[in-house]
Amino acid sequence: MQANRRTFIKSLSAASAVIATEGIARPFGAPAYIPNLMKVSPNDKIRFATIGMGVQGNFDTQAALRNPDVELVGVADLYNGRLEHAKTAYGKDKELFTTRDYREVLARPDVDAVLVVTPDHWHDHITIAALNAGKHVYCEKPMVQHLNEGKAVINAWKKSGKTMQVGSQRISSAAFQEAKRLVEAGDIGQINYIESNNDRFNAIGAWQYSIPPDASPQTLDWDRFLGDAPKRPFDEKRFFRWRNYKDYGTGVAGDLFIHLITGVHFVTNTMGPTRIYSSGNLAYWKDGRDVPDIMACIMDYPKTDQHEAFQMVLRVNFANAGKINDVTRIIGNEGQIEFSENNLIMTKKKLPVAPGYGGYDSFFTFTEPVQQEFVKKYDATYPPETRKSEPVKEVKFEAPKNDDAHAKHFGDFFDNVRKGSQGTVEDPVFGFRAAAPVLACNESYFEQKIVHWDPVTMTQQNPTGKSGTSTAPAKKKTLASTKTSSKKS
Repeated sequence: MQANRRTFIKSLSAASAVIATEGIARPFGAPAYIPNLMKVSPNDKIRFATIGMGVQGNFDTQAALRNPDVELVGVADLYNGRLEHAKTAYGKDKELFTTRDYREVLARPDVDAVLVVTPDHWHDHITIAALNAGKHVYCEKPMVQHLNEGKAVINAWKKSGKTMQVGSQRISSAAFQEAKRLVEAGDIGQINYIESNNDRFNAIGAWQYSIPPDASPQTLDWDRFLGDAPKRPFDEKRFFRWRNYKDYGTGVAGDLFIHLITGVHFVTNTMGPTRIYSSGNLAYWKDGRDVPDIMACIMDYPKTDQHEAFQMVLRVNFANAGKINDVTRIIGNEGQIEFSENNLIMTKKKLPVAPGYGGYDSFFTFTEPVQQEFVKKYDATYPPETRKSEPVKEVKFEAPKNDDAHAKHFGDFFDNVRKGSQGTVEDPVFGFRAAAPVLACNESYFEQKIVHWDPVTMTQQNPTGKSGTSTAPAKKKTLASTKTSSKKS
């Protein structure tokens, strides 16, 4: 029998609040969160804990620790083996607190910040509980799993006064920052089209992650992993390869489109698209997964004060046996920028004022007298200086060898924690505006429809109803069913 989502969330929130505020007296009616009374710990070190010690949880933890004056003081995960690994990897010279219950992390007074690196269906639950417990939050992308979850996270963040950063770290790379500078300087003119792809062709890249031989209901907390997702018997594949299932993840859109969209939003200062349509199929990795391994999406971005209207096309192909060249191309009417995380090439090409004539043109179809009259008028309209185009220019940018986008992204988070600021480079409003289009991609794919979105109000639109009204969500999830509380496996 499927758990009732509303009952589950109420019980979860209540338990989180009780544990997180244990021993703290507060008057009746006071908010169930710890106020931001101090910027960092008394010893001036930021102490953090990681919730979810899977692949990304370890990489995030390592990147965070490459910043000065930070300390890992605890980890939470649902699999015993990862807790033991964490003690060996991060607790060699000290006792590292480990637990299966993330709420025990939130209850610790020595934890200033948490990294939420769980399966996607737990992001909003744990993030909101952490903010309510007075913790700063770094949440992996996508910020939420479904469109109607974003505003609750934003509201909890605003109410908490805490710092929050969403983790799509490529925008902190030198190449992305250079692309942003060039676009803002007008070096490629008005943007009219963007395309970006992220292809793969290997088993691990297609999320067939290794499964430990001791995986069992005794060594991991299956029920907590499921949370309010549909109840089902123990399945180690679903736990360790959760990205393959829409009950827990967000497919190629939420894992890879989100990086592409985050980068484009950062570079162009856009708020997002108004119309989203995607298609795809399961072509190669038929291993029981219920998400596509090939997906393409087209999005319409409206004209704003920052840019002209443009279209964006995204693609992921997990069965690309050809040459893979993953780049983002931003095309304007005076040039284009092609970039990845580590390098950038800008090509500038500006058309002359005069259109020219001859060649594959209707000019030769005119009679000779008409041709002579045409040339006479053309010469009077377009003097010689208007007929020359500027020479094509190519500008290359290579990121410094020591550029560490992942650590820099955490550096921005920690700097804002120290300042007591909520102004990170990827705050929850930015994070939701980047997540919403990819979540709409999934909704479009599974429901075979165009999704209409208002990027300003961050509200899904109903084109059959009154213009500008939002669609009231009939259910929490649009991809699958309900949610969970585990660590990123």
